[in-house]
Amino acid sequence: MSNLWFLNGIRKGIVTEKFPKTPPEDPPAWPSMLSGAGDARCPVDAIDGNGWNMDKCIFCRRCTPAYSPTGNQDIFTVESEAPIFHRSLYIYPLDSGSCGGCNVELMNIFAPHYDANRLGLFITNSPRHADAILVMGVFTEGMEDPLRLAYEAMPDPKIVIALGSCAISGGIIGDPALDISKYNVRIAGCPPSPYTIIKALIAAKGV
Repeated sequence: MSNLWFLNGIRKGIVTEKFPKTPPEDPPAWPSMLSGAGDARCPVDAIDGNGWNMDKCIFCRRCTPAYSPTGNQDIFTVESEAPIFHRSLYIYPLDSGSCGGCNVELMNIFAPHYDANRLGLFITNSPRHADAILVMGVFTEGMEDPLRLAYEAMPDPKIVIALGSCAISGGIIGDPALDISKYNVRIAGCPPSPYTIIKALIAAKGV
């Protein structure tokens, strides 16, 4: 019985998606880019007279039916001044006060289904070996110094990535972990899907 997992793997073959070379096999509707118009009872003011703001959106669905998901996973922003890492990107994740949702989705991209390592994306346990610091969660006073020290420990060039609405705008429970101007990359979602995370990190590499 202990060998069944091995035999099952031989029978099924490679199960890793070809994404991003091909479209996502099963992209989620929530979260994804929203389309619509009109008033909405948005608890985080992600919808106003200027339309939909993906950085603030927690994808709670209270805006339906005025707004609906498109399935488009490109809900991220890469600022033009972000440094470029063509071959690999080593990421140091730092949780400043999250619910754990973003942590789970980040770890999912390294599972066999997505296998982000094949794309030159890696996790490192030390900021001294990192190209990017990836911040998750809202601001908490106890994490202010660890955030600063981790950033100072990273070698140049370095980038700062916000993962999820809490890190970007504070979500519904607090204040953003850092001022939005300090982020080179903003990955929207509550939490973002693995597809969005992978596309944003690849874009940050400049590939």
